[in-house]
Amino acid sequence: MSKAKLTKLDEAVMAKQEFQRNSMAAKLNWLRAGVLGANDGIVSTAGLVMGVAGATTDSNSILIAGVAGLVAGSISMAGGEYTSVSAQKDSEIASLSRERRELAEDPEGELRELAWFYEQKGLSLELATKVAKELTARDAIKAHAEAELGIDSEQHASPTQAAFASFVAFAAGSLLPLLAVTGPWIEARIPVTVIAVVASLAITGFVGAKIGGARSGIAIIRNVVVSLLTMGITFAIGSLVGTAI
Repeated sequence: MSKAKLTKLDEAVMAKQEFQRNSMAAKLNWLRAGVLGANDGIVSTAGLVMGVAGATTDSNSILIAGVAGLVAGSISMAGGEYTSVSAQKDSEIASLSRERRELAEDPEGELRELAWFYEQKGLSLELATKVAKELTARDAIKAHAEAELGIDSEQHASPTQAAFASFVAFAAGSLLPLLAVTGPWIEARIPVTVIAVVASLAITGFVGAKIGGARSGIAIIRNVVVSLLTMGITFAIGSLVGTAI
């Protein structure tokens, strides 16, 4: 194959959607996490304020409950994300340390282990061994981390960044139902909130589906149905409690 033809094929491969998605995997994961965080903020806060609105018509009470839910939810999301990502990072670092120790103590055994992984992918023993040797010569720990552990030895997720992104995403999502239910349209606060929440969740469902390459219609319907159920159930419970009190 000529060099010009090879270059043309390389350009065609790099232009494919799959290649672009793989090359932007980290950014897409952050964006997906942001969409999910905003989605969670919308649904949980909408459920909370609708529940309170079902029990009372006092705007101050609804506002206080909504703000408390926004703050508590944002902190909870950030704390949970920080803990989760920290645990993942610690696990990856520990696994890489163990792999380095094994490479130092038994290089031949580790080479055979790496070759075995490529044999399981369909390569012959000879070719798998050759691939393992070349990858080991270039960067042994990187080769083993990708084949055996499924991680990138050079990149680790940041717990602080993950926590901050979750906090901001949840808070941003929570603002919409909070503003909708406490707006000047007191008599129409329930339908306005429902419409605002449904519209926003349709958008997050569409964006989330596009990021993952899935069908947007199903994601939108799922988001809307869950939000309607959440608001309906909490509003009904709030109404019952408010009547009883």
